[in-house]
Amino acid sequence: MELVFGSDHAGFGLKQELKNFLKEDKSHEVFDEGCFSEDRCNYPLFGQKVVKKVLSGGGRGILVCGSGIGVDMVANKYKGIRAALVRSVEEARLSRQHNDANILCLGSRITSFDLCKEIISAWLAEPFEGGRHSERVDMFSNIGEDSP
Repeated sequence: MELVFGSDHAGFGLKQELKNFLKEDKSHEVFDEGCFSEDRCNYPLFGQKVVKKVLSGGGRGILVCGSGIGVDMVANKYKGIRAALVRSVEEARLSRQHNDANILCLGSRITSFDLCKEIISAWLAEPFEGGRHSERVDMFSNIGEDSP
């Protein structure tokens, strides 16, 4: 599966660690849409780049900022994006089972690297249940702006 990463300066270090963790697995193609250093930058720019890649068929996205809140807000502005701010393994599972989340948002100041590894592993392994959840997801999938 293709995984597209993006972060701001606050999420840069965690993003790098998570990319390395996933590259060891070798079952995913990992892409990075920036940022590429700890120099101050604006998370909306990198959130939009990940959204664009995911919407063009680029698999799933993982966004990291200090809290995870900012990148989640940016991603969820766009039609077809179902971004989930996740802080536990159970939330990761539910975001996939019930909401078919296609972007995972994490907070580097909130969630440890070890917990993020568990969250990502659960999020990637969990399928969408469909059924009654499909109707609900369909109800909000076309709300929002077109691709950036």
